[in-house]
Amino acid sequence: MSQLLILGIIIIAILAFFNREWIKNKFFPDEKRNYTIDDQFNSDKRDREKEIDRLLSKMGKNGINDLSEKDRKRLDELSKK
Repeated sequence: MSQLLILGIIIIAILAFFNREWIKNKFFPDEKRNYTIDDQFNSDKRDREKEIDRLLSKMGKNGINDLSEKDRKRLDELSKK
């Protein structure tokens, strides 16, 4: 009886190994894969707005002079979108 139990566990392990991608997708689906075009657009827009807010808060009281050249360039790129 214990030999059948061990054989069953081995067979289950082998099947799980060969079907691991299906199991992963079934129980842990990729959230971004189910996005519609609108959901993706809104997600990207929120990310841009968060980055703009971060850069604007970094400017502080002294204005644009507080930003590095890289940050200024990025803020310019984001404001054009």
